[in-house]
Amino acid sequence: MKPEDIRDMSAAEIEARLNELKEEQFKLRFSSSMMEVENNALIGQVRRDIARIKTVLRERELAQNT
Repeated sequence: MKPEDIRDMSAAEIEARLNELKEEQFKLRFSSSMMEVENNALIGQVRRDIARIKTVLRERELAQNT
C-alpha cells in the first residue's frame, strides 16, 4: 500500500484498514510460531503497512494542530 493511497482515504477507512492489518499481523505471528507460514516476508510487509498508516495519521494530527 502506497502512502498516496492512504492519504486519499477518509479517517474512518484508515482506522478500519489499520484494524484489519493488526488482526492480520496477529494471525501471521501466531501461524509463524506454529511453523505454518509459507511466506515470512508477508509479516514484514504487514508491519510496514501498519507503520505507513500510523505515519499518515500522525501527519494529519500535526496538520490540524498548526
